[in-house]
Amino acid sequence: MKDNKRKKSSNKVVKLKTNFESKNLIYTKKLRTFLIVIILLFILLIGRIGLIQFVQGNSLKEEAYQQQTINQIISPKRGNIYDSTGKAIAIGAQVDTITINPTKIVKESDSDTKDYKEKVAKGLSEIFSLDYNEVLEKVTSESKVQTIIKKVEQEKVDKLKNWMKENDITVGINIDEDTKRYYPYGTIASSVIGFCGSDNQGLSGIEAKWESVLTGTPGKIVSSKGSDQQEIPNAEETYISAENGSDLTLTLDINIQSIVEKWLKQAVEDNECEKGGNVIVMNPKTGDILAMASYPDYDLNSPYTPNAVLAKTYDSLTSEQKNEALFKMWANKSVAETYEPGSTFKVITSAVALEEHITSTDVASDFYCKGYEEFKDVNNSSLKIYCWRAQPHGVQTLRQALCNSCNPAFMQLGKRITATTLYKYYEAFGLFDSTNSGLYGEQNSIFQNLDKVGPVELATMSFGQRLNITPLQMITAISCVANDGILMQPRIVKQITNSDTNTTTEIPVTSIRQVISKQTAEEVKSMMESVVTQGTR
Repeated sequence: MKDNKRKKSSNKVVKLKTNFESKNLIYTKKLRTFLIVIILLFILLIGRIGLIQFVQGNSLKEEAYQQQTINQIISPKRGNIYDSTGKAIAIGAQVDTITINPTKIVKESDSDTKDYKEKVAKGLSEIFSLDYNEVLEKVTSESKVQTIIKKVEQEKVDKLKNWMKENDITVGINIDEDTKRYYPYGTIASSVIGFCGSDNQGLSGIEAKWESVLTGTPGKIVSSKGSDQQEIPNAEETYISAENGSDLTLTLDINIQSIVEKWLKQAVEDNECEKGGNVIVMNPKTGDILAMASYPDYDLNSPYTPNAVLAKTYDSLTSEQKNEALFKMWANKSVAETYEPGSTFKVITSAVALEEHITSTDVASDFYCKGYEEFKDVNNSSLKIYCWRAQPHGVQTLRQALCNSCNPAFMQLGKRITATTLYKYYEAFGLFDSTNSGLYGEQNSIFQNLDKVGPVELATMSFGQRLNITPLQMITAISCVANDGILMQPRIVKQITNSDTNTTTEIPVTSIRQVISKQTAEEVKSMMESVVTQGTR
């Protein structure tokens, strides 16, 4: 019994009157909090690593590369341009570009640095005839590199070197080799060749159209630099050589070009042609352009200087008008502007008529000129289109009509041919398409839609009005007649020469299509000869 009582009494729970907290429990809570913080920090660290590695990795890698390496660009030599006889008409002359590192133009104290920078700015501005304040702004800037002047001739470079030696300047002013485009013949073929900007990039003419061939690919020298941003001596260098631009040989013959330009200038001035003029000489057998002249021209070595014609009004123009005037001065009229071809187009109308057997060259009384042709316009009103000559030509053959340049005869011929047939041959002669000559700024023709061609439009088109084509399109079509009816693609670039390997690539002569038969071509050429020997009456 006593043992049972003892057991019962031992099972009783004794409650203490004082509060009690386990120290182990406090440590457990602290440990849990600490672990949570560690885990959160670990997650943030993983996130930051992921951000750096996968999101910012490429940009940081590039930034580190920029900080640790020096890239010296090796400019390629721009390809030369030659005429068909091998004469250089666009070449690169050796010049230099002057740059500075403003952060290296320093002295021990701020006041000495200020005086030093002013001295450098004064020297550079005097040597190169530049504005002192503009040069000082560059010298005192925080930029790593500032360009002072480009395309400096050797005489000025020598003067700079002597000045630097006299003033014991060894760092902060850089003389970098460069090239300047030079045109030995000045104004000759200016609208065809075009010119380059200050960065040697083609801005007009062949220089711009064939930029990718002429410019080449830059090279570079890659070396390492330390935390002080200075090149590490004896560090390993990577040299990637520049690929020089290729040379171009044109189809132009500079001798023919010079003769053509001489007589074009005289013709424009003698006849007071306010809009100027242009002449193209083409080999009809190959499509080669032997000469292409526009007048007024301009000097390729100073393209921003107005020519004599523009100079008369240039100072009175607004800035926008000056820019427009310069662009017009640079334009190659042979491809960049369209004109109504006028009576020269009668050759095309004649060729179509003969090819379609609508008439032949010498059918007596085939046409009758009473001085005009009469039509009904859209309002059903009477409209008369006159011949150029006051006295009617009367009865004529096709040969006589071409010799007389008689508009009524060709209006009658156009009506016989019909607009549909004419348009078919216009397309065959390449008059609806750009010639793909390789010339800069080439425009296309302007024709009315066939369904808009009425009796009046048909009549005027027959003698070369109410349509616009480029002079190059016109001579290409005429050369087709001279080439036994075979249309050739015009060619201005004859050959590309890799200046590094001296390998050449020929630009092929391209025959497009047979437009008219050889017999028709011979008949048209016979009539054209009669125009020259008998003249217009």
